[in-house]
Amino acid sequence: MANEKVFPMTKEGKEKLEHELEQLKSVKRKEVVERIKIARSFGDLSENSEYDSAKEEQAFVEGRITTIENMIRNAKIIEEDELDSDHVSLGKSVTFVELPNGDEETYTIVGSAEADPFEGKISNDSPIARSLIGKAVGDEVVVQTPGGDMNVRIISVK
Repeated sequence: MANEKVFPMTKEGKEKLEHELEQLKSVKRKEVVERIKIARSFGDLSENSEYDSAKEEQAFVEGRITTIENMIRNAKIIEEDELDSDHVSLGKSVTFVELPNGDEETYTIVGSAEADPFEGKISNDSPIARSLIGKAVGDEVVVQTPGGDMNVRIISVK
């Protein structure tokens, strides 16, 4: 069997996935089954959009359950004592300032399973994180983004 992908994540990230999995299995799955049952009662399934919609949602829910189970099974929890306190790494928050105009941004670098840019959590596989990992406070870094290169100076790592 091929090597499975390892999903580095924080303890909190794994707990969040476990909670989502429990919700999908205990609540969402039952809701979808009930929707399918109701849609079947409408008769002819060949022209039943409610049935088609419910079956599509069921496929999505089952796919998400499988994905989350795989992530949890292959999770590698990043422990605080494993982290170098001076350098950017997975599980750390990094604040940097764009050069030359000085826009300040802060992100927490997390595994791909936890990434949520709207909450300031970026994947360790993202261009920004890949450029910053291993760097220290005061380092100037060129970050390659789809919009072009961005020059930044790291001002804090926590």
